[in-house]
Amino acid sequence: MGRDLVEAFPECEAVFVDGSEAAGLDLERLCFDGPLEELTETAIQQPALVTTSLACLRAVERLGVVPTAVVGHSVGEYSALAAAGALSVRDAIALVGERGRATANAAAASPGAMAAVLGLDDSMVEELCARIGGVWPANYNCPGQIVVSGRKDSVEELAAAATAQGARRVITLRVTGAFHSPLVASAARHLEPSVRSARWQSLRIPFLSTVTADFAAQPDLPRLLLEQLTAPVRFTQAVARLVANGVDLFVEIGPGQVLSGLIKRCDRSVTAISVGDTASLEKLEEVFA
Repeated sequence: MGRDLVEAFPECEAVFVDGSEAAGLDLERLCFDGPLEELTETAIQQPALVTTSLACLRAVERLGVVPTAVVGHSVGEYSALAAAGALSVRDAIALVGERGRATANAAAASPGAMAAVLGLDDSMVEELCARIGGVWPANYNCPGQIVVSGRKDSVEELAAAATAQGARRVITLRVTGAFHSPLVASAARHLEPSVRSARWQSLRIPFLSTVTADFAAQPDLPRLLLEQLTAPVRFTQAVARLVANGVDLFVEIGPGQVLSGLIKRCDRSVTAISVGDTASLEKLEEVFA
């Protein structure tokens, strides 16, 4: 991840250098060379993703592209807040490094599971969670796709019940814990002193929180980042709010194209572009030419 951007743009390499120092990890080695088994560990994956996304942001900024609003999915909210000017790149990655360690420790102390339910209305999945107990909605990704999180036995029970109610598919996720659920509440307690004492700056660009699916005021940012750890990611609702505010072009910044796909499933009338390497950066440049 990010190798060709670093080779093309010095400002991208500076993000990896700062990120490695802030997170206490050799992120260039991990992102460029892996191994995958190490890169997908929770404590490494989170700062690796955010650092790569912020390096990509530097390349996008070279084009003079300024967003009307920013939004992030889960740990991507830290990238969005750095893009909005509320956190420096270094401070954002330092916090994410601590978040990764805190969530990994919380998952080890309170094991759980997650599963994606495809093909059911959100309300049906919510009803199953309420009936079964020990399992909660974790990610509202797009209409007909909701991820649940909780105790392993409860997630398995929900998977069977969802299938019986007509779910097209239920996919158990390869994760180390029940993220975005009360089972990882200890991570928020661990992270709170660092989040509240961070060097917060004024938002230069509106930030849409996926905790509330609403635009956030700067004083609320620390609280929202802490609530985010146990609250569901309301990405479906966030996209709808942005579209209602007139947004018709979404630019996903960072490795992969998952969010662009989800956005198109949320609203097929909008344009969604993924930018994670030099080739996709050139396509974005054509859009704004």
